[in-house]
Amino acid sequence: MTLIDSLRAEARAAPESGIVAVVNYGRLREGLIPLWAGEGDLPTPAFISDAAARGLSNGETFYTWQKGIPDLRQALARYYARHFARTFPEEQFIVTGSGMHAIQLALDALAGAGDEVIYLSPAWPNFDAAAAISGAVPVPVTLDNSGNGWSCDVEKIAAAITPRTRALFINTPSNPTGWTADRETLQAILDLARAKNLWIIADEIYSLFHYGHGRAPSFLDIATAEDRILFVNSFSKNWAMTGWRVGWIKTHPSLQQVFENLIQYSNSGVAQFMQRGAIAALDEGDGFVAEQVERARKARDLICGILGATGRARFTVPQGAFYLFFAVDGITDSRAAAFEIVDKANVGLAPGTAFGPGGEAFLRLCFHRRLDQIEEAAHRLAKWMKSV
Repeated sequence: MTLIDSLRAEARAAPESGIVAVVNYGRLREGLIPLWAGEGDLPTPAFISDAAARGLSNGETFYTWQKGIPDLRQALARYYARHFARTFPEEQFIVTGSGMHAIQLALDALAGAGDEVIYLSPAWPNFDAAAAISGAVPVPVTLDNSGNGWSCDVEKIAAAITPRTRALFINTPSNPTGWTADRETLQAILDLARAKNLWIIADEIYSLFHYGHGRAPSFLDIATAEDRILFVNSFSKNWAMTGWRVGWIKTHPSLQQVFENLIQYSNSGVAQFMQRGAIAALDEGDGFVAEQVERARKARDLICGILGATGRARFTVPQGAFYLFFAVDGITDSRAAAFEIVDKANVGLAPGTAFGPGGEAFLRLCFHRRLDQIEEAAHRLAKWMKSV
C-alpha cells in the first residue's frame, strides 16, 4: 500500500481545482489579463489596512475571543441594521477564518457521513468538494437556462429531497451565473425547507453587488427568528480583502456556543488586529462598496456590449455578483477552450467545467477590474472568437 492509498478515501478524492489548473498554466504569461479568479484588482483600502496596523502596533497579537471580539460582532449588527433594516444582537454573529471556513463550519454542524446536501449548479466548486470531504453527499440541482436567463425551479429542488437530505445550500447572487433570486423564489425555497424540516445554508456574499435597486433580495426579508438558516459571508469581495481570510456566520443565538466550540477545534479564532481592519470595513466602508459596485456595473456593460456584438457569445446579463458566464457558439469543451484562450488571446478565464453540472459549455469571466483592462480583454476575446 502506498502512502496515498492509506489516506481517507474522501481526501484522496478531493478534486484539483479546475480554475487553479488554468491559473497555474498561464500565471507567468507576460501581458496576460487575469480574469479567472473571483476578486477585483484593487488592494485593500488604507482605512482598513491602517486600522489593522494600529491593532498590530498596539500589541493585539495574543489569543482572543474565538467567536470574534465584541467590537466586531457589534459592528456586524450595525451593518445589518443599515443594509437589511433588521436589528440583531451581537450574539448572532460568529467571526470565522474566511467565508470558506464559515461554510465548512456550517457543514460540520449539519451534515455527517452519508447525509445529503442539495446545492444549485452551476456553482462555486468549493462547496461541493467541502461537503464530499466531510463525508456528506453533495446533490446538484441545475438552474434552468433559457432565453429569459437563469432561473431556479423549486420543484426540481423538491424532487431531489430524500430522507437523507439535511440542508439546502443557496448562493444568491450566484457565482458563477449572476442569477439572483427574487423574493418569491426565496419564499418558495424557505416554505419547502420549513415543510421538510431542512436547514438552509444561505451564501449571500454578493448581496451588495446587485445591479437592481439596492441590495439583492435576502432570506432575511422573509425569515423568522426560529427558521433554520445559517448565513455564511465574507469580507473578501465587498471590501477588497480576499487575502485577509476573514468571514462570519449569522446564526440563532442559542447556537453560539456550538459554533464557538467548532472554531476552537479548527482555527481557534481570527487574529485580533485583523478584526480591527474588519471593523473599519463595516463602519467606514459603505462608500467604498458603492463605488466598487458602480465600477463593476460599468465593466459589466462594457464587456457585454463588446462580446455581444460578435454574434458568437451567448450569455445572460448578470443581475448580481461580478462574473459573466458565457458560452461561445461551436465550443463544447470549455476546459480546452480556457487553455487555448490563454495561448491565443492572452486572457485568463475559468472553465465552466469547474462549476459542475450545467456549466460545461460556459466560461467564467470576472469583470471586477479597471475598465481599460476589461475593454482590452473583451477585444482580445472577440478576436479569438472570430478565429474559431
